[in-house]
Amino acid sequence: MAKRIVVLTGAGMSADSGLRTFRDADGLWEGHDVMEVASPQGFAHNPALVLDFYNQRRRQLLEVVPNKGHTALVELENHFDVSIVTQNVDDLHERAGSSHVLHLHGELLKVRSTGNPSDVSKWKKDLVLGDCCGSGFQLRPHIVWFGEQVPLLPKAAEITREADLLLIIGTSMQVYPAASLIHYSSPGIPIYFVDPRPTVSPFDFENLTIVAQKAAKGVPTVVSDLIGKAV
Repeated sequence: MAKRIVVLTGAGMSADSGLRTFRDADGLWEGHDVMEVASPQGFAHNPALVLDFYNQRRRQLLEVVPNKGHTALVELENHFDVSIVTQNVDDLHERAGSSHVLHLHGELLKVRSTGNPSDVSKWKKDLVLGDCCGSGFQLRPHIVWFGEQVPLLPKAAEITREADLLLIIGTSMQVYPAASLIHYSSPGIPIYFVDPRPTVSPFDFENLTIVAQKAAKGVPTVVSDLIGKAV
């Protein structure tokens, strides 16, 4: 039985907590083109719009709580070495109690200086024009926007490479570079895929188990099964 479990989570992990995934079927985010609100060009063109967009996301995050999927992953830590690599920018994994969480695309409750990317601070209130770092540079959301590098991708790949078992939750695994992570796992290790509309089949990977359920229902089922096999 696996000793080190790596969990890859996407928007479906948080959807059961009531967080809107906010990318509609037509590709719009809350009525905006993605490049307007999630790109360096959009921020340069209309920073107030971008800040307001993330202020709304931040307010919503502060109103929701972790779901049963999040808490099940905490229980998993009592039996295995668990690392979570998430595409989500919320803090629901941490609030549930997970110890090792890597945020591939940044964190909504943090901001950083536009003049010094390493100057990162925690932030829960609205962020507006005029909010500056100690050096006088405007603050921006600590989010990886489209067209920007994903600085934690090498670390995520390293973590995935060391997995004895991979648990994928609520992500299509179709959007790169995050989708590439599955290919860093060792060939033949057990892979569990929890999503109500799975985008993979047992023919795509050997030793693959598909659980076609939402996170709040499917994750506790998988966790119970893994713990049962370990004792």
